[in-house]
Formats: sequence, C-alpha cells, structure tokens
Amino acid sequence: MTKRALPDLRRPIGVGIVGLSATGGWAAGGHLPALAAVDGIELRALASSSPASAQAAKAVYGVPAYTSVEQLAGDPDVDLVVVAVKVPQHRELVLPALVAAVPVLAEWPLAVDLREAEEMERAAGTVPTFVGLQGRSSPTFRWLTDLVAEGFVGEVLSATVVASSTEWGTPVWERALYTLDRKLGATMLTIAFGHAIDLVSMVIGELQDVVATTATRRREVPLGRTGQVVAMTAEDQIAVSGTVAGGAILSAHHRGGAASGAGFSLIIDGTQGRLEITAAEFPHLGPVTVYGTRGRGRPAELTMPGGYDNYPGLAGTVVHTLAHAYAAIRDDLIRGTAVAPDFSHAVKRHRLLDAIVRAAATGRRTTIQRPRPAGGQ
Repeated sequence: MTKRALPDLRRPIGVGIVGLSATGGWAAGGHLPALAAVDGIELRALASSSPASAQAAKAVYGVPAYTSVEQLAGDPDVDLVVVAVKVPQHRELVLPALVAAVPVLAEWPLAVDLREAEEMERAAGTVPTFVGLQGRSSPTFRWLTDLVAEGFVGEVLSATVVASSTEWGTPVWERALYTLDRKLGATMLTIAFGHAIDLVSMVIGELQDVVATTATRRREVPLGRTGQVVAMTAEDQIAVSGTVAGGAILSAHHRGGAASGAGFSLIIDGTQGRLEITAAEFPHLGPVTVYGTRGRGRPAELTMPGGYDNYPGLAGTVVHTLAHAYAAIRDDLIRGTAVAPDFSHAVKRHRLLDAIVRAAATGRRTTIQRPRPAGGQ
C-alpha cells in the first residue's frame, strides 16, 4: 500500500463516515455533534449502502455521498474514514480503507471475534487506526487514572464492579436483533461489559488471568410489542474475577435485562483509601460521580480539578466523551502522538473477552493471551 501524507495543516482534518443516514442513528446523533464541537476536524463526505440512501443523506448533510468505502477512501478531502455500522460489517468496510492507506476509526467492538480483530490489526501496518473505546478520553476517568497512579488510595488491594444493562432481556426491536446472537459479536459481553472493563483496566491496570461464569438466563425475549418472542444466545449474566498487574484482585458482575434499570459501580480499596465511582447508565457515555476518602473517614464526593474537561458545555450528554476522543484523534494525526486507542488496543481488549469465554467454557483459570512475537516465534 502507498502511505498517504499527513493531513494538510492548513485545513481541518476531513472525515468520511460510513453509516451516516438521513434518518438518524448513532452516527448522526453522536459523531456529528462531536465533530461540530471539535476545532480542526470536520465532516467532508459519507458512504451509504445504496444510491438512494446516499442521495438522501447527501441532501441532509450537504457533503459528497458515495456507495462504497473504496470511493470514500479515494476522496482526496477524506483524511479519516469512520466506520459507524453494525459489528458484522466492520471487516468488509475497514479493510478496503486500510488498503487505500487512509486512517480508520472503527466503532467498538472492532470485530466479531479475536481472530478477525487480529486480521484487521495486521492489515493496518503503519496506517494510523483508532477504535471507538471513547471512554478512555473521558475527563473523569483520565482524572481517576491519575488519582490512583498518584497514590490517592495507596497500593490498590482490590476493585469491585457491579453493573447492569436494561438490554439483553427486555423487549428488543427488529433493528437490534443481531445483538442477541453471540456469534455476531455485538453482545452484552462485548459492548456493555467491554466498554466498562476497558475503563476499569485503564484505572487499575490490566487483568493477567481470569476465572469466569457466564449464563444466558433468558433464552427468549419479547420482539418489541408484537407479542412474539425471539431466541437469545448472548450472555445476560457475566461474573469475572482475576488478578491485575501488581497483585490486586478484580471482581466484576454484569447483569442484563435488569428490571431496576442500567447502572455502574466501581469500588477501589487500597492501603490508604477508597474510591467509589458510580454512573446511572453507561460510564463511557453518561455522567459519573466520584466519592473518595483517605484513611478511615467516610467517603465524600470529590470534585474533578481543572485541566481535564475541554468541552464542559457537553457534560452530561452522550457526545461529551466522543468529542474528547475526536480531539485526541485529531492530535494523533497531526502531531504523531498515540493517545487515542488504536487497533492494537482493541485486540488487547478482544483477547481479554476471548479469555473470559474460554474460562467460562472450561471452568479453569485462564491466562490472558499476549501478542505473539514478530515472525511467530
């Protein structure tokens, strides 16, 4: 492949989105407002699945519209291809953009499984890549990472996660049926748990090994309001424990179809203090509250200092962390830094999820697979 030159610094980075629909969706409701909030990066083109949908989107967004990712990547004004479609389509859309040597941002999960994720990582070569684990750009979780690293709780002894999702058990609409099939890679394990465990790993470190119990307690769920039910093979109960680097013990339980609603709780206990982190829904998207104490006092709410949040006007919205993620991507592309998570990081996270699946299937403690040395040695 012929490597493209870095973006022209005299103009904003041009973004081409695959999956930007005239009828809305995550690309329109999340990516577009985030791009609008960040200086130095902007929408330049889009690609859709048919001529009719492409023309409809072109009329709404006022940018060139294509019917293939090859055409989108070939547009000289496109410096970054964003793949914002269902997980099973990622590979077929990511690979052509990489062949054209155009940087790619793919939503998380990157792939339907570890093998496919590793294939895309290899295909990238030296082309800059990014994955939509935007929680890593969250001002709150960057601050928490610094708090722990600076010794707020002392040496970390343990971390306990309890999380729940309303999906994967409650009525599902036709467009989301694919999330019920564990073979299609867009399950509670990969999406909700994957985003959450990525944030936990950011704060306290990576799991070195795991034991796991998973189950599909609801094997059928209602199909909207039709009165029909559909099969579900995706896990709706995930319980994991293991050891992180340094020896701390992490335990996590994620529950699907929760009648009480979505939620997230992380408690970090250390030799000198304690942190309690909660979110009403997904911690990588919504507001997060932090309580902490040093010593034996009762935890009190902590206020994040300045310097972390560059887009306070977006706080409390699903766009907040995504805007910070786009700012990190912009800087990585222009300055050659490596702040935003890339395909290699995505593969690391897929390896953890793969280890959880294997541990649950065998009932044995499973070591997290590490990258193979170059040359397969």
